[in-house]
Amino acid sequence: MSDKLTVLLTSDNKETVVNMAFMYILNAKKNNWFNEIDLIIWGPSQKLVINDIDVKSILSDIMETGVRVFACKACSDRYGISGELQELNIDVKYMGKDLTSILKGDDRVLTI
Repeated sequence: MSDKLTVLLTSDNKETVVNMAFMYILNAKKNNWFNEIDLIIWGPSQKLVINDIDVKSILSDIMETGVRVFACKACSDRYGISGELQELNIDVKYMGKDLTSILKGDDRVLTI
């Protein structure tokens, strides 16, 4: 059994992102529920990260715990925010192939 979690975040609902996704990721990392946690920001959630200071701050806290954060480049290019996401130290890259590998593998995936 894998001890890795990948969270696929697509929601632009701040309450869902802050009070479910980010809360769970922070607690899972701080309490060692998984050895490794990756967060993929995809689609509308990217605009929320860029436009909401609270979300941006919590995401920074998450990254400080060692959670790796990625953003889908196809989406961020479409929104014109790839550079802004990179300025937040988010790894912006094409994610389709990587996501497919994750889904076909043994890692746990949480989609929000």
